[in-house]
Amino acid sequence: MSDVIEVSRPSAHVARVWLNRPDVRNAFNDEVIAALTHAFGALSQDADLRVVVLGAHGKAFCAGADLNWMKAMAGYSWEENRADAQRLADMLWTLDQCPVPVVGRVQGDCYAGGMGLAAICDVLVAVEGATFCLSEARLGLLPATISPYVVRAMGAQAARRYMVTAERFSAAQAHALGMVHELATPETLDATVDGIVATLANNGPAAARACKALVRDVAGQPLTAELRADTARRIADIRASEEGREGLASFLNKRAPNWQ
Repeated sequence: MSDVIEVSRPSAHVARVWLNRPDVRNAFNDEVIAALTHAFGALSQDADLRVVVLGAHGKAFCAGADLNWMKAMAGYSWEENRADAQRLADMLWTLDQCPVPVVGRVQGDCYAGGMGLAAICDVLVAVEGATFCLSEARLGLLPATISPYVVRAMGAQAARRYMVTAERFSAAQAHALGMVHELATPETLDATVDGIVATLANNGPAAARACKALVRDVAGQPLTAELRADTARRIADIRASEEGREGLASFLNKRAPNWQ
């Protein structure tokens, strides 16, 4: 595994993935993109996994694209630019499709491509002093590959403003928009993340995966007879499953379920 990211398993059910280029504010390059794609692809196949923490070493969460990488791209042809952008789009999709909840730990500034990483997290915790920015328009560019995730996370109206203005905005503003779920001080950041991780790890593992898929599948869909039938099928499936029966039995008998 490349040292541009760090992957650890503090327990059988929890993985931690850290961006590990603090000297360049954890900026993206092709090596980071490949390493994240590989790491999340492997983690997504792990049946024991229940939660992934996505964080970064150093002062910044992610400053966007690496300057040396951007210099190299300046000489790319259209075809080379298209292939390069596709790799980034595929990496973001791989992270977004991770079947277990992903908890984001934003300990510092989160700009450009870093906003895409933050936006794919199911639960996002940020320090109060972090700043966020969709900075691409300042460079005559646009946040195309991250846009589906950012618009989903912060809403279309807020995305319209911050994509076209490239303004910085605070963690408190990101929280008000619903993109950030929890604010923390630097001293309480890890405890806040650890508490959320513990909560997720104690939930029914199949149910947590099913909940994540449910939100993805029903969001924005018209309330049709087909959707109603689909949701009824899903709850019937999980009620009749071994985990669902165990969960209900443990609740009725006032004991911990066997997955804890």
